[in-house]
Amino acid sequence: MTHGNHPATQERIAAREAYRVAIVGAATLKGKELKEVVEDRNFPALDIRLLDDEESLGQLDSVGDEATFIQSVLPENLQGADIVFFASDESFTRKNWHLAKKAGALVVDLSYALEGEPGGAVRAPWIERELQLEGVLPAPQLDATLAVVAHPAAVALALLLLRAQKVGAPLRAVCSAFEPASEHGRRGMDELHGQTVNLLSFQQLPTEVFDAQLAFNLLARYGEKSAPALESVERRILGHLQSITEGRVVLPALALAQAPIFHGYVFSLYLEFEQAVTAAHLAHALSGDHVNVARLPEDSPSNVSAAGQDEVLVEVRRDSRHERGFWVWAAADNLRITALTAVDCAAALARMRSKGRVQ
Repeated sequence: MTHGNHPATQERIAAREAYRVAIVGAATLKGKELKEVVEDRNFPALDIRLLDDEESLGQLDSVGDEATFIQSVLPENLQGADIVFFASDESFTRKNWHLAKKAGALVVDLSYALEGEPGGAVRAPWIERELQLEGVLPAPQLDATLAVVAHPAAVALALLLLRAQKVGAPLRAVCSAFEPASEHGRRGMDELHGQTVNLLSFQQLPTEVFDAQLAFNLLARYGEKSAPALESVERRILGHLQSITEGRVVLPALALAQAPIFHGYVFSLYLEFEQAVTAAHLAHALSGDHVNVARLPEDSPSNVSAAGQDEVLVEVRRDSRHERGFWVWAAADNLRITALTAVDCAAALARMRSKGRVQ
């Protein structure tokens, strides 16, 4: 007897065989990054199916050394899948995820569309492991079949805030975060590029995504026709941050701005401690798995230096006026962290499914 509704899937996972993987939204920025991480990390995939909407059908891609084509999201293309990643936009995920559920597959959602679904816990295995080091054991989820990938900004901030507490309890935390155009997918990237080119040639700006000029500009809010609003993204980041840290950090006051950059989050995090702390002690506490602290001025993090990196890049300096205040300047590749978190979520779900078998 097994838990779940699909014994064949259960048997493959329980036997620790390679998994049959499908990526829905394979043509998106998240989907392409995810495929690269699955291959780079030697995730045990027996095969990888690339699926997407009608606009992307037939696009030539590759899995390993073999050429393949992007196919439709149809029941027959999900049949036998063990793990289905949804890297599509929210509406496409909501429309199609039940096909994966019906096929008996484990579902990993990179689009945030399934947060409200039963069992749709927001997960960040990096943070779960960090909490375990502090003696916080996760609640057992032997029947879990769905994971919603935590927002990359929440993952980065959670790591920094949890580790900062090792040197003392922060009295306050304030963060300005700068969002890249790639969080809006290829449409956002293309619009920023189009605006930049058109501004330099004195032509009308495309504004379908941001409904405002982003090129050579910083935005505290989008135009009225743009969705989602920056304020809603702020709320999502803070909600995910509180969820994945289980309320064990001081939530920062967060201001999110849309930056005229294509790729990579940048954070300016201010921490003020109750007791005296040195910059060296704080830098040492922050460093470790998934965090690389700059030691030299020329190594100061930027969204460019963070591109393609598996780590959050960090620099620490004391505030010029407040002895117990510090600025943490950090940068992280948003697509890379999302993809790495998704693959870790899939592995965690598979382990739980295997342990959930009843002989």
